[in-house]
Amino acid sequence: MSRKLGFRKALETKVKKSRAAAKKKTISIFTAMSVAHVDDEEPGPGEVRHVEKILPKGDFYTGQWCDNLPHGNGKFLWVDGCMYIGEWSKGKTMGKGKFSWPSGATYEGEFKSGFMDGKGTYTSCSGDTYKGNWVMNFKHGQGTKSFSNGDHYEGEWRRGFQEGHGRYQWKNGNHYIGQWKNGLMNGNGTMIWSNGNRYDGFWEDGFPKGNGNFKWADGSFYVGVWSKDGKEQNGTYYPSGSPAGNLDWDPQQVFLEDLKDCKICPGEKLSILPSQKMPHWPGMGKGNDGKHRRISDGKLNYSWGSDMNDLSAASEGDSRHGDEGLGSVHLEDSDTRGTCPQFKMPLKRQGQTISKGHKNYELMLNLQLGIRHSVGRPAPAISLDLKSSAFDPREKVWTKFPPEGSKHTPPHQSCEFRWKDYCPVVFRTLRKLFNVDAADYMISICGNDALRELSSPGKSGSFFYLTNDDRYMIKTMKKAEVKVLIRMLPAYYNHVRSFKNTLVTKFFGLHCVKLTGAAQKKVRFVIMGNLFCTDYTIHRRFDLKGSSHGRTTAKPESEIDPTTTLKDLDLNYIFRLQKLWFQEFCRQVDRDCDFLEQERIMDYSMLIGLHFREVATAPTSGVHTPTGNGDCENGAPRLSQAGKDQPLIDPSRWSSITLGISMPARVEKTVRRSDCEAQLVGEPTGVLYDVILFFGIIDILQDYDISKKLEHAYKSMHYDPTSISAVDPKQYSKRFRDFIFRVFVEDT
Repeated sequence: MSRKLGFRKALETKVKKSRAAAKKKTISIFTAMSVAHVDDEEPGPGEVRHVEKILPKGDFYTGQWCDNLPHGNGKFLWVDGCMYIGEWSKGKTMGKGKFSWPSGATYEGEFKSGFMDGKGTYTSCSGDTYKGNWVMNFKHGQGTKSFSNGDHYEGEWRRGFQEGHGRYQWKNGNHYIGQWKNGLMNGNGTMIWSNGNRYDGFWEDGFPKGNGNFKWADGSFYVGVWSKDGKEQNGTYYPSGSPAGNLDWDPQQVFLEDLKDCKICPGEKLSILPSQKMPHWPGMGKGNDGKHRRISDGKLNYSWGSDMNDLSAASEGDSRHGDEGLGSVHLEDSDTRGTCPQFKMPLKRQGQTISKGHKNYELMLNLQLGIRHSVGRPAPAISLDLKSSAFDPREKVWTKFPPEGSKHTPPHQSCEFRWKDYCPVVFRTLRKLFNVDAADYMISICGNDALRELSSPGKSGSFFYLTNDDRYMIKTMKKAEVKVLIRMLPAYYNHVRSFKNTLVTKFFGLHCVKLTGAAQKKVRFVIMGNLFCTDYTIHRRFDLKGSSHGRTTAKPESEIDPTTTLKDLDLNYIFRLQKLWFQEFCRQVDRDCDFLEQERIMDYSMLIGLHFREVATAPTSGVHTPTGNGDCENGAPRLSQAGKDQPLIDPSRWSSITLGISMPARVEKTVRRSDCEAQLVGEPTGVLYDVILFFGIIDILQDYDISKKLEHAYKSMHYDPTSISAVDPKQYSKRFRDFIFRVFVEDT
């Protein structure tokens, strides 16, 4: 520590002497972002030399210099006491180096574009030490952390918090081995106390929750369902036969006493990040051949030339306070960025509002009455461990809705109808699993705002309706589709429960309205999540299957707008994901395709939505993009209107970034060869755009039934069998994966 202080004092003395000398020579006339040169001769391009430079705010740099930028090994001392010693590349910390804070905290390891990124060791001022992988300033991947109080963690991290599989050892000898989420014990795991007692089972938010058993050192054990709420706790105690067995033992003692000394140490909050300290050197930005570096949080672009001190500091503390999101901050290099793309913007919201007089107005009223009844009906506490009887196809509830009302239904102005709930317990549990609040769900679908009917039915003949807040989509279904969903419901439930990042459609309810009277009309429908429920404008949307026959939009270019769904042969981009997101994407696509293949499902597709962070609105549209990044002036991006209404860095946006939702990424423009009509993936052009990506796997209710087999046989006689959509589920899954892994690539 004394050596560090001595070095800082020496540098400060050198700075003061240099300032005095500069005053005497009257050459210290600084512009906003210039530096004081000490060499009289102008170096040649690409020439590396050693310099000592004082920056306008009193910061000091000494080291190798090339093309008016730090390049090679160098030291940088900020006036606030922060210091970096290590490798530089074109004005940015890049390679191996050491960053130290005034508090005495240090990071030594790999840097990338100013970020702690790669393998490195962080030692806090309190003595905590983390050694392992970093991604963009956050612990992410495998790593170990030793706490100053004697605790120790070894395992997986995500965005600065323990997540995945890991082992935590307390200083008192207790230890936990198992799954983590968001810095807390979550999932399947084992806690072993130093006295020999142990708990094996499920955890939630740091406490036992669900099935588990507690075993004492003497061999006695307790098996049951665990919960902090004593009313939900139930199980059986099995004594070992030893006289020491306690038959009056209360399971709540585990929560009140045994776990009292098993608190997870919080992390230290950093006052400033190394990437926030990077200066803006002359020659970077507009003056450097149009190259522009910027840091983006998925909503707005922010140039290095701006005041980086406005950025909020990263925290290793509790992500439930909104600090986890800096892991999604993404640094972009726009050396090969294209000009701002142009789009015709819609003048109004998609769909037609269903008001009185609309042919489906009464159907909408019936639907809203039924949903309000189903969701608002009193029900027992929900357990995620469902009995097989809950999935029984006969598990459905019919309710009659007379206009005058009944004991269980309110009076209404529609005609009399009957309402059916399919597998109500399963869908209620799915809503809980997807974190859907019952009150919000009812307000979205059954509130005062009417539903919107999309202008045309899908190819299947189904109609689609959107809630006014865009959160939910309601689709009418054929009886065959209902049967497929009910058949695959047990496997679907287990799949979405096992993989929280699944890309398959989220289903929230399955219902039927039966009109009484002469018509006896039945309308079956499913309620799904809307993939494009976002504040971002979706500028382009694609529906991709990996087949070529008929996979183009029969619209001239002049009629294509952001509401047009383009298809495989219309695709003119490759999607570039950050390394860790790309790895997770590949794993999840494999899992989801395996699931669909096992359920004999085919004809599904990947729905993709693109929000370009910089757009120039087409003059013919007459309006500007409400959530685009405005016009591009002098090559410098401007904040979108939505961005201006947000704080510079909005923690609520960080937590919303998940696989397929609000993902910062880049797309590369492609072009197809004119001599190849059915070329699915075009040739990359090197022109890149910054985007926000939304994607998911939709239309997962078509099984390979007799009609699809006949379609395959007929089309195979007239077209290339590999180009048609109707193929065996195994072949479909392979072709779909092969295609998706060609259009989604790792951003290097």
